[in-house]
Amino acid sequence: MSRLEEAREIFSKDLYATKLSGIRIEEVGENSAVCSMPLTKEHRNAYGGIMGGAIYTLADFAFAVASNFGRESLTVSLVGQASFLSMSHGSMLTAKARLIKDGRTNCFYEVEVTDDLGKDIALVSFTGSHLPKKPA
Repeated sequence: MSRLEEAREIFSKDLYATKLSGIRIEEVGENSAVCSMPLTKEHRNAYGGIMGGAIYTLADFAFAVASNFGRESLTVSLVGQASFLSMSHGSMLTAKARLIKDGRTNCFYEVEVTDDLGKDIALVSFTGSHLPKKPA
């Protein structure tokens, strides 16, 4: 099984992200991940824009994959801050998560969200906390 297939299997248990939101893991790397979300009418608000919560969910999931896949410890978010940059008119969003700084107990990630038209949609920063070990 490839690393990508393994990550998809592990994170398939995150049903809100994978089943309800339709998010898919596209790439996993050392402290990085790329995830995509096809946009449907369910992702839209009353005015036709993409819900901020949908964009944040995509970014949060990419952070979770990047900060947890291949690690013995569990990383959870302490702080997440989203800056919404543009409204998307595309049909797909992509989130690229990358590690900025990793410490003994805390870490910092940045997630860039873009659409399939090349537009910057959001920039989301996460501060994570490394817990001693993953629960059984």
